[in-house]
Amino acid sequence: MRICLLGPTHPYRGGIAHYTTILARALGRRHTTKFISYTRQYPQWLFPGKTDKEPGEAPLPTGHVEYLLDSMNPLTWRRTARAIVAFRPDLLVLPWWVAFWMPQYAYIIGFVKRRSPARVVIECHNVVEHEASWLKVAASRKVLSKADRLITHSREETARLRGLLGDGADIATAFHPTYVDLKTRQYAKDEAKERLGLKGDVLLFFGFVRAYKGLGVLLDAMPRILPKRPVTLLVVGEFWKDKQAYLDQIVKHDMASSVRVVDEYVTSEEMAVYFCAADLVVQPYVSATGSGVLQLAYGFDRPVVATRVGSLSEIVEDGVNGRLVPPSDPAALARAVVESLDPPTLEEYTHRAAKTKERFSWEELVRIITSDGDTDTGDGDR
Repeated sequence: MRICLLGPTHPYRGGIAHYTTILARALGRRHTTKFISYTRQYPQWLFPGKTDKEPGEAPLPTGHVEYLLDSMNPLTWRRTARAIVAFRPDLLVLPWWVAFWMPQYAYIIGFVKRRSPARVVIECHNVVEHEASWLKVAASRKVLSKADRLITHSREETARLRGLLGDGADIATAFHPTYVDLKTRQYAKDEAKERLGLKGDVLLFFGFVRAYKGLGVLLDAMPRILPKRPVTLLVVGEFWKDKQAYLDQIVKHDMASSVRVVDEYVTSEEMAVYFCAADLVVQPYVSATGSGVLQLAYGFDRPVVATRVGSLSEIVEDGVNGRLVPPSDPAALARAVVESLDPPTLEEYTHRAAKTKERFSWEELVRIITSDGDTDTGDGDR
């Protein structure tokens, strides 16, 4: 099969770029694949972080990539669409995560459909982005309705997508595959803790800090955890806004010696020491669709304490490879963390976490992307 994949890759940073890069490699192992990326992803004024570029070398080999699409230059939209048509693909695969890409993708999909028989497959990292306005919902509907097939990462997102497009849409409920490919380094837990100057139990909250990820809930849980387990919480990731409110929470609870904040984007090479030092990865999300951090944790063989939202509850098995708690419940979160750090329990969860990554292969995702027919797997195809 001839497949054209359009999406971000190095030098762009973050989970979507990593995901698309690994997907390109997986598609290329079985199919003739053309990978097209961007010359510009977002205008600087729109991106709330410091930069959307990854510092340093590419964390993963990208293979051959054509950088054609400038999000702000319509002339490149046409050039990209013409390159896709010239490739004569059987499938055009695109990621979807924010409504910003509505004009570009709507144009490209329309151009390709008018001039080729290619089927369009859209992978929905978010059906509708977090805290979306009615305008963003309408923009999402406009693009997603153009797809011949849509893929989500959770049953919850499939239900949301059916509510947006109706029952006639061809939707497959898949999963977020493992990020074990990003494990470029591995440290023994004691060595990683020593490198970071840490002792005792370590909790890790990793990734961009945004309100829906529930860091405030975790900080409220910490005063319930510390009297029972003298843990260190690592908060590793760039704050997009409201950093001072979190710092004030730490001061309010007198936890400055127990919480270490690393307010910066951490490269794939640098992340290894944080995951290897962690006893537990904590994801206290208030809401979620999927999570690359979750698959990073399992890629590093680390159990996860998470909330029952989005696909988190479809991957974390309560009492097996981690724990699940209700969202926005600091007391329940604290209990789950303390119980999980009990040495025999932690050893068992860690063992099960190491096996979890084997269930979420990129090869299975490729099968779902390239299969025909109206298939809603409904169970994550596990």
